[in-house]
Amino acid sequence: MHQLSSLSLGVPLARLAAEAVAGSPVGLFVQQEQATQPSYASLSTPIASEDDQFLDGLERACFLFFWEQGNPDTGLIKDRCNVRAKDESLAASIASTGFGLSAICIADQRGYIGHADARLRVLRTLSFLWHKLPTHRGFFYHFANLNTGERIWDSEVSSVDTAILLCGVLTCRQHFADKDINELAHAIFDRVEWTWLSEDTSLLSHGWTPEFGFIPSRWDFYSELMMMYLLGMGSQSHTLSKDAWMAWKRTIFEYDGMRYIGSYAPLFVHQYSQAWFDFRLKRDHFADYFLNSAIATDVHRRFCVGLNPQFVDYSNALWGITASDSEQGYIVWGGPPAMGPIDGTVVPAAAGGSLPFQPAATLRVLRTIHDHYPNAWCRYGFVDAFNPLTSWYDSDVIGIDTGIIMLMAENLRTGFVWSTFMKNPEAKRGMESAGFEAYKPADA
Repeated sequence: MHQLSSLSLGVPLARLAAEAVAGSPVGLFVQQEQATQPSYASLSTPIASEDDQFLDGLERACFLFFWEQGNPDTGLIKDRCNVRAKDESLAASIASTGFGLSAICIADQRGYIGHADARLRVLRTLSFLWHKLPTHRGFFYHFANLNTGERIWDSEVSSVDTAILLCGVLTCRQHFADKDINELAHAIFDRVEWTWLSEDTSLLSHGWTPEFGFIPSRWDFYSELMMMYLLGMGSQSHTLSKDAWMAWKRTIFEYDGMRYIGSYAPLFVHQYSQAWFDFRLKRDHFADYFLNSAIATDVHRRFCVGLNPQFVDYSNALWGITASDSEQGYIVWGGPPAMGPIDGTVVPAAAGGSLPFQPAATLRVLRTIHDHYPNAWCRYGFVDAFNPLTSWYDSDVIGIDTGIIMLMAENLRTGFVWSTFMKNPEAKRGMESAGFEAYKPADA
């Protein structure tokens, strides 16, 4: 990490992009090339050793957030942390905790921490989840007190955040192959009543609160929902019907001659389920979702580069916007079509969470941010967001954004999270029930 911090700082890319517009030789930063559909062959270039070293330093930094900002007794991990001042927040999120459990597996595998320490933290976390953290029908509240587990902010029992937590739990079960961890993971997973969440419809609700009952919104359009439906269909205790997989809509978008399944939503919807579920060289009745996300990532890059006339910081070397902090607070933004309002902010997790989908393009962005924007780097990796045009840099690191970067970096390097998680019978049953079959594309 100290080596990363000492790398060349160079010239700010906002200035480079501005020069490119004026016709300087660095015009390649904003040049749009002819659109071509991504393929397995085009995405299979080995990672250069210097890029692998860069990603290792990034993963080490990301892991520190989950290790240091988690309560070692409860295992709960903060939703976010202020890295510019002493952080005294007590809000943990179950999604951050799910990413953190997977991060501990990576750290143990890579030797960032000792195996005994990793096992003990995981065991304490799962014990707290099973015995003490409040649940309803097996689902967990979105936010909880870091030290006590008490529900905070009148938060909802969250279906998708519970799914993220369960993915972390199941990753630990396979990685540690430990009797106590195995029993706790089984108990936590089997307690979740997926069928209660879909009593009157094949579509799952976003959640439930004791004050108002079910949240009216349903998981009905392509998004991060895939993990949720697959886990429910893979459950043996409260199994979702196969109809649930067919019920949600897969809207076709087209941009710059490229077609893909998408949503009016930020880029992270293409990332989260695929941090754990390995969709490579598999397809259901509708799509190869891995290649679909590769297309969506390339489309997002093209969209951002196309905004260069309005925001001169955006270029082929600096792009990426997904739900994040901003100078005006937390914003759900992205595109195409444009969601925002976009103001030139860059979100490292947009590129970082898509590392396996577009390795060269995303690595270029992450190295650009690190090398040219030192205020975007901190002890825990990248701050959540920054705006080169206004010199605004976030003070916070957010667990889910740090987590998606770390997991996808490891998946690009070794596929470790994919290979570990996919050993779970729940994951296998879910994908089989959804109709996934292996296939070999002509250009693979």
